[in-house]
Amino acid sequence: MANEQETPWVVIFTGKSRKQKTKLPPAISSALDLLYGELEQEGPERTNWPHYGKITGKPDMHHCHLNKGRPTYVAVWKVTDRSMKLTEIRYVGTHENANYRRID
Repeated sequence: MANEQETPWVVIFTGKSRKQKTKLPPAISSALDLLYGELEQEGPERTNWPHYGKITGKPDMHHCHLNKGRPTYVAVWKVTDRSMKLTEIRYVGTHENANYRRID
């Protein structure tokens, strides 16, 4: 019987976040690739990332910072199906441009 941690999560980018990813500086894109790999292998709760947290009022929505300093880049992801282990990355970009109320 497979252990839950052995079954990877499926992580996808929404169309908008895929476009946002192409505009990131190389160092931020590398950090996002690392986060992506961790989300696949270890699931959506990424407490080892800076300023990780669940977004208040948004069930199963998480975010973290991808770098320190300014501008600060963030990633926002949502667990869309826990039984299927499906997570969608919904936003990647600067913290200043992130409108958490509009990200769904």
